[in-house]
Amino acid sequence: MTTTRTLFGAMALATAIYARQTDAQCIGVNTCNTTNTVSVTVGALVALDLSSTTTTLTNPTANDITAASVIPDPGPTFTIRANRSWTLNVRSQNATNWDYIGTEGGVKPIGDLSWSTTAGGTFTAVTNADAIFTSGATATSGTIEQAFFRISWAGGFGAPGNAPGTYTLPLIFTLTAP
Repeated sequence: MTTTRTLFGAMALATAIYARQTDAQCIGVNTCNTTNTVSVTVGALVALDLSSTTTTLTNPTANDITAASVIPDPGPTFTIRANRSWTLNVRSQNATNWDYIGTEGGVKPIGDLSWSTTAGGTFTAVTNADAIFTSGATATSGTIEQAFFRISWAGGFGAPGNAPGTYTLPLIFTLTAP
């Protein structure tokens, strides 16, 4: 029994020594070098910081409704970070109309709100499909963009979008690095 134990012990030691030599892939005198290659995969990374999650637009006056005015307001500022080309899209979460809280049956189409990246620029009506808000062809460590809004008011006090109440429209901004 002792011989069997000794034989198994010797076999285990020989296996361990052989395994260590095989794992190390190195046999030498006084020195031995091996190579270990490390790797990591970096995916397309994006980060979007928003200056505020809400924007309060200017309330219309009686004169604004009479004149069917378009009222401009600054929106939030975005800080965009990406390690490759990127696109920032905007769309409404709602399909057709603003959310309405009130008792007068207010119905305001989402297209009554338009957006631009400059105060005096070309404005685009909000839809429920992604629209390119801005994009960059290279990586960025902090591109800053601002949204500007304009809200249109229908002429006439009887227009459904002019009914007293609170109108809200969730906008979704999506940053991608395709």
